[in-house]
Amino acid sequence: MIQSQKYISRVQKITLSLVLIFSSIFSNAQQRISLGIHADPLISWFSTDINEVRPDGARAGFNFGLTFNKYFAPNYSFSTGISLMRAGGRLVSSDTTVVEFTKFKSIVLPGNPVVYKIQYLVFPLGLKLQTNQIGYVTYFTDLGLDPKIVISGKADIPSLRITDENVINELRMFNLSYHVTAGIEYSLGGTTALVFGLSFENNFIDITKDNGNHPADKVSHKMLSFRFGVNF
Repeated sequence: MIQSQKYISRVQKITLSLVLIFSSIFSNAQQRISLGIHADPLISWFSTDINEVRPDGARAGFNFGLTFNKYFAPNYSFSTGISLMRAGGRLVSSDTTVVEFTKFKSIVLPGNPVVYKIQYLVFPLGLKLQTNQIGYVTYFTDLGLDPKIVISGKADIPSLRITDENVINELRMFNLSYHVTAGIEYSLGGTTALVFGLSFENNFIDITKDNGNHPADKVSHKMLSFRFGVNF
């Protein structure tokens, strides 16, 4: 647990350093900027590092937000923004576990899934690379890190007929993922363009706490999203 806390502390320091660096770049660079809005349907699932706890399928979700790009060269820009993401996943344990809800605790027998529904506030930091415009189309890729803050966490336990109960005590409030995005921008004239893309994300930090009798595991949150947006 102590090593995990030290790791999280280091990640938070690295994230803060990146935020400061990007803030300096965005405030000092004298290049054009691009604003955008996006709505991304997504599929998310968990992965674990022990056999006693395993993922049990994917869930549909959604990510809605704003993007901001500051160009330091014609085809290169620093990207950031803010978005609200709804994602989740299912976990099954081979042992009896206790799930800590806000108002009560529940005993979950082996083999019965717990369905997590999580809302993140996301602050992406990335580097965007793009081609010259070919006809009406520009191809791009965006690589970077996504600091995340959990703002809501609920869970279903179908075997106990529990639905949408607050399970924030089971979740870590801070996380960090990397993202890899590729897609196209279709010009509508001037600086306005439709955006279509595909993105993959994977969290670095365990999203769950090892409360009570929970096994010491690492649960990673992975996401595949489909970008639909407009740049201005």
